[in-house]
Amino acid sequence: MGTTVRVEEDLYIVDQAVRAPAPCADEIVARLGDLARFSALRDADRLISRTSPHPGLTGLLAELRRNRSLVAQAAGQVDGDCAPLAAGVVPWARRGVHSTGGLRVTVQCSDGSSDGGGDVLAVCRGVSRHLPALLAISASSPLDDEGVDTGYASSRALQAPRWPASGAYPEAATMDDYRRDVEFLQHTRVITGPEMMHYDVRPARQVTDGDATDGVEIRLCDACSSSATVGVIVALCRALVSRENTLVQRGTPTPPLPVLQQRTATWRAARSGMEGELLDPSDLELKPAEDVIVALVELLADELGDDGGWVRDTVGHLLRAGSGAYRQRRTLRRRGRTDDVVGLLIAETLDTVGLEDATPRTPLGLSAYEPSVVDDLGEAFWDEAVDATGTPRPVSAPALSTMVQTGALRLRSRLRASEEELTGRGITFRASGTDRHLVFPIDPVPRIITESTWDTLSAGVEQRMRAINAFLDDIYGDREIVRAGVVDLATLERAPGFRRVGRHTPPGRVRNHINGADLVCSDDGRWQVLEDNVRMPSGLTFALAARDVTCHHFPEMLDATEREFGEVIDPAGSLETMCTTLRAAAPPGVDPEHAHVIVASAGEEDSTFAEQSLIAGVGGFSVCTTDQILVDADDDGTPTLWDVSRTRRRRVDVVYMRMEEEMFLSSTGADGTVLREPFQAVLAAGTVAVANALGNGVADDKAIYAHVPAMIDFYLGERPALDQVTTYLCSVREQRDKVLDRLGELVVKPIDGYGGAGITVGPECTEAQLAARRRELLTHPDQFIAQEVVRLSTLPTFDGLGIQRRHVDLRMFSHLRQPGGPGTEVDALTVPAGLTRVAPAGSMIVNSSRGGGGKDTWILRGRQRSG
Repeated sequence: MGTTVRVEEDLYIVDQAVRAPAPCADEIVARLGDLARFSALRDADRLISRTSPHPGLTGLLAELRRNRSLVAQAAGQVDGDCAPLAAGVVPWARRGVHSTGGLRVTVQCSDGSSDGGGDVLAVCRGVSRHLPALLAISASSPLDDEGVDTGYASSRALQAPRWPASGAYPEAATMDDYRRDVEFLQHTRVITGPEMMHYDVRPARQVTDGDATDGVEIRLCDACSSSATVGVIVALCRALVSRENTLVQRGTPTPPLPVLQQRTATWRAARSGMEGELLDPSDLELKPAEDVIVALVELLADELGDDGGWVRDTVGHLLRAGSGAYRQRRTLRRRGRTDDVVGLLIAETLDTVGLEDATPRTPLGLSAYEPSVVDDLGEAFWDEAVDATGTPRPVSAPALSTMVQTGALRLRSRLRASEEELTGRGITFRASGTDRHLVFPIDPVPRIITESTWDTLSAGVEQRMRAINAFLDDIYGDREIVRAGVVDLATLERAPGFRRVGRHTPPGRVRNHINGADLVCSDDGRWQVLEDNVRMPSGLTFALAARDVTCHHFPEMLDATEREFGEVIDPAGSLETMCTTLRAAAPPGVDPEHAHVIVASAGEEDSTFAEQSLIAGVGGFSVCTTDQILVDADDDGTPTLWDVSRTRRRRVDVVYMRMEEEMFLSSTGADGTVLREPFQAVLAAGTVAVANALGNGVADDKAIYAHVPAMIDFYLGERPALDQVTTYLCSVREQRDKVLDRLGELVVKPIDGYGGAGITVGPECTEAQLAARRRELLTHPDQFIAQEVVRLSTLPTFDGLGIQRRHVDLRMFSHLRQPGGPGTEVDALTVPAGLTRVAPAGSMIVNSSRGGGGKDTWILRGRQRSG
């Protein structure tokens, strides 16, 4: 009798319109009318699809796909929006309800004539050591059913019921022993039948036309949306059982792994999938998943027979495209929406999207930079690392060459490891429109800037920040710039960040101690300032994390560049520099070295809380929510701010404001009193400094940005060292009309927007989006500015499959200090840590909430190229 194989898979039924479970499995099964192949599960939104036994892979895959198609047709007849999908876990919000989807493969291994089925149990033990590799291939449950990343490629594999009858394989020596185990568990009311023996591999007995056959059922795998993945698993299961059955018949069965090692191998596979390391069952060493999986295919070459070529090719596609877990995470990262993941799973289940759609057509390299592709993107886009012929620029060549040699699979594995590390450190961002925190992805390809260019940029940024500081001091005081007609009062008063509380900071003091400037490079290396951030700029810890990722996960890229071009400046001291600046903000009479600084925080729910905590840890500061501070008089009766977060209250000298100022002022302190008036009294008394000062938001205003060159001239008597983007004030009728005429060519921004919110990029907009923006400009023109589209430079970016062009910007961090005290000259410095932010594919909006990420920024000290 020839060996046959059959498959049973769990299919979820989903409402495509709302991406939610559809409880209509019973109706679908009734409509299908074939209970031998289809049956509904108890939770009503899942069903089981079964194939017949097949002697070959081709027929089985055809039936599996046909079954999926039949379920899809029946689901559409029950409800036009319903469709099936296969996955280990589906990421939708189902509070309090949990379900998983599995794939079960049954392989015949005898004709029923062996002694009590002992041979079948021996086969189970022998194949068990290779099951973790199959789990890694199938892994498709990285998210829980509420859409939160579990940190595992297969969370389902770790959620098996804690039955006494669970584990890798049954320990019974014979089938009579196995049946007695089943009877005992039924007698003690642990299980209701043998189907509840939840081993990863177990005996299976099948009766067809009166003939009984002994088989092995492999149950460890996740349900897989990709039918090709199912095909690989089926082929490997069949080959494994066939090989082990032969060894058992010869009297040389494969010994199972010890329990600890088997559990470790399974945990490692569930954790890593195909994107990390697996335990090699041959020597119990950790090796790249690719090596372990390919070795398994080669081990089974004879048993795979005619299917071997297809299996090798498809495994190659799988390794390049990534596991189902990887593809789900990649989809989620784009917009942070689990709906997108559900859509991907439906498309893969119904074969409207296949592995070839997720697999690079060419090996990892610079194919996206060939001249034909450059022409498609437009020659106006300056690439900082690769020229128009596809040749790496000299300074970028060592890093790019090293990356290409590393290869896509190992790059992906290292990136996954880095993302786990970053998640643990809290280097995350909040996805737009959700409460979900996602890891801030760091791309391995660095941005490289020479020290001379960095010094030029630093000087220009520092010039701007000194001028803005003078502007803030002026507008909350004498308003000389308004009287001179450089900035009109109406523009000032329209700015949402222009607040009366700004007047409480004594004149002549630094107001914007910590600054962020966003710059873009365009037109053959020309730099421009895109935005100033002087309220509470964040991102320094992301920049430092990017260097950690380079050093820990891609050190050979850094080493190759330093060998050829010299030292890359270490940004590690940047946090200490920030802490020194915050201490230097202390009021007159307070020794900066002994100043007590607190970080005013909204708490752990704040998306930048991890950064706040890191800064506080480096500086020895306290992170305080408003209920941990108190306004009370000191011994002299002077209003004073106190830190009561610990057992003994301590006088506060500097508040590093990392929460919205209105939220801070309207909150209650430790004594239950609203902070607004007491805190303003403390400011007026001069006993505490705020960094950055309250009221600074006016300088973040996009309309005020247009006046910065004039501020530099007015306050410093200098010409701007850096260009900025041409800006049109829509509050001015003539300028608004020009904007309306060129709406499809311009970028339009809300004057008080942050994080890319509310921006329209004319060339990227649909007609409907442009029409909506036109209505807003006609009704509320004073709320918007417009700018020329800046041709943001691009850099090579690894997208998990290959190297692609992505637009980038650069955030630089500068500090202001006043060593001589109030009213004296202001010193400026820039820390050697830049955050390069990456736009998602097809966009020039570089914001993590839109699906972007970051890059390490290398500042290269000058040295002549060796050799």
